[in-house]
Parts: sequence; C-alpha cells; structure tokens
Amino acid sequence: MALALHAYEAAAKERLPGPVWDFFAGGSGTESMLTAGRKALDRMQLRPRCLVDVSHCDPRTRLLGSDLAAPLAVAPMAYHRLAHPEGEVATARAAGEAGVLLTVSMFASRTLEVIAAAASGPLWLQLYWLRNRAVMRDLIHRAEAAGYRALVLTVDAPRVATRPRDARNGWAIPPDIRAVNLPEETMSASHGSRAGESAIARHSRDQFDSSITWADLAWLRETTSLPLVLKGVLTAEDAELAVKHGVSALIVSNHGGRQLDFARSAPECLTEIVEAVKAADAECQVVLDGAIRHGADIAKALCLGADAVMTGRPALWGLAHSGTEGVTAVLRHLMDEFEEVMALMGAPTPTDFPRTGVTQPTCPH
Repeated sequence: MALALHAYEAAAKERLPGPVWDFFAGGSGTESMLTAGRKALDRMQLRPRCLVDVSHCDPRTRLLGSDLAAPLAVAPMAYHRLAHPEGEVATARAAGEAGVLLTVSMFASRTLEVIAAAASGPLWLQLYWLRNRAVMRDLIHRAEAAGYRALVLTVDAPRVATRPRDARNGWAIPPDIRAVNLPEETMSASHGSRAGESAIARHSRDQFDSSITWADLAWLRETTSLPLVLKGVLTAEDAELAVKHGVSALIVSNHGGRQLDFARSAPECLTEIVEAVKAADAECQVVLDGAIRHGADIAKALCLGADAVMTGRPALWGLAHSGTEGVTAVLRHLMDEFEEVMALMGAPTPTDFPRTGVTQPTCPH
C-alpha cells in the first residue's frame, strides 16, 4: 500500500485510461487554477504555540449538526465508476470507516439509495440547477427519503467552462457509465463523442439553467426542509447575500480549477468570507474546498476561520488505486497528519487553532 498522496496520484494516473485521467485531472482555460490554491497554501506559514497540554488531541468536530472524526469531508465529484467498478459505494464505505462526510454528486454513477445503504457516515447531495425543475424536485425528495442531511448547490457553474483536455480528447461519458439518478433524456448530451468538443460542456449548455438568481433560492426552500449549502462562493459580497437568504453553510471553492480561469484561489478568499459571515452574526459555517494535500492544510484553513475542509481528487486517486481500502487510506493519512499538526501547533482540539496561527498574503476585496 502506498504511503503518501503523491504515490496514489501516480498509481491512479498509471491505471486509468488517458482521457479518464484528463477528465479527473484537467482544468479550464490555461489551467492556471490547478496550482493556484496549492501555491497559496504553501505561502502560508504556521505559528505554533508551546507549553500547551497536548497529551490528548481530539480532532472531532461537528458540521451542520453531524459528528465527524475530523474537520474533513469528501468533495462532490461525478462518475466515480470511471475510477473503480464500485464507484460511489466504495467511496461512501470509506468515508464512513474514516468518520468523515461524503458529498454525493448529482451525477453519481450509483443510485442515491445504494450509496446511502453503504454509508455509515453523513451524506450531502450536490446539485446543479437544471432547466427541468421537476427532475430536481424528484432528486431532492429521494435524497430526503434516503437520509441525506443537506443540499449543496454549486453556484460557480452556470455553464461548464472550456476544458482543453476534454475538448482535445472529444471526451464523452462512456456508454456503460451513467448518471443513474437522472432520466436518460436529461443526460443524453453527455454521451456521444465529437472531435474537438467536450460532451460535458455540451450537456451543460443543454440542461443547466443559467438564468437563476438569488430569488430562485426560494423555490429550493419551498421544495425541501434540508439545510442549504452554496458551493463556489469567492467574495464577501456573495457571502453576505447568502447569509441574508438563510444559507446554512458556504463552501469556498475554485471547482478544482475547472471553472473560472485566473480567479483568486479559494484559500486566499477564505478570510474575507469568514469575516463577512462573522459580521452578519449568522449561524453559517464555512468550508474550504480544494488543494488539500496535507494535514497542515486543514490546520491552516481552521486558523483562517474555516469550520472544515473538503478534499476531492485525492479520494479519486485512492479509489482508482484500491477501491474502499484506497480511499480510506487517503483519508486516514490526512487525518493522521492533521492530528500530529494539532500536537505540534499546541491546539488539542479544532477550535484551539487561533487566527494568529498562520500568516498569509491577504486577498483584497
């Protein structure tokens, strides 16, 4: 079994077909955002405190009322069966074994109910806003019935950005893998390869509703009682609007570097969003998504005011490597590193990480 995340990455790249690897690993435009978040985190320096009793470090926390073994969650990613035959079932099993949260993509390749049956930890469901609201309503009600605990609306993708690797490969979802929770007619555009064009981008143009505004969140409120989370918020202005619209949590995210090119990285934007939420005196939690590759990254996010972090691609690397075992190993690797950082930082619990615990270049408003 590999021992470091880069070893899982290398193994996944070797095992997966080239176009599948490009779909998972690629970014939009110049792909500048694939490294921006990592560079931002690497510029930050931890400021440890000493002579603190760290004989017992407890990384447990709560996120939207769910108990987690650490402030860590798996980000929403589509089509896990591209990486392993068990797909999201293996990922759910691993997240449960590690005691962390799994966010299931609207475009999951296993059914919501089968994923829930395999899970022993909390699940959230991620949504894109489709033109057909009846399809969304059905999916939301199924998630409620299956015990999912929150809805995550992705707000940074009114359409899918140009992703050169996918266009070059004429990428389309293979016919034996489907977004099984959605009607076939809704997903038909995501299949069928065309030279020089991404079927994923074509599908988003056909099915995503790019006209929605803040006012449309009222429809979600009427449709479900589940907490609403917005993913892809990068400014204080939008954080303030989210709070006014009763959003329960914000995920600060660059969509894995797959949407707006040349944007500010999520780690750089975290402080202003946390401050906006705090100024509003709102019960709204904040999660950092993207570029998490070490337990120290979790600590940096907590120092900046985040309640938890999400990791994406590393979970897929573990999945491609060895299914449930690989994902579990990746998650526990991050958690073990984080617990060591807790001790060395003088922070025996996640709430003990102070704002003064990290230095970083600030992100201007």
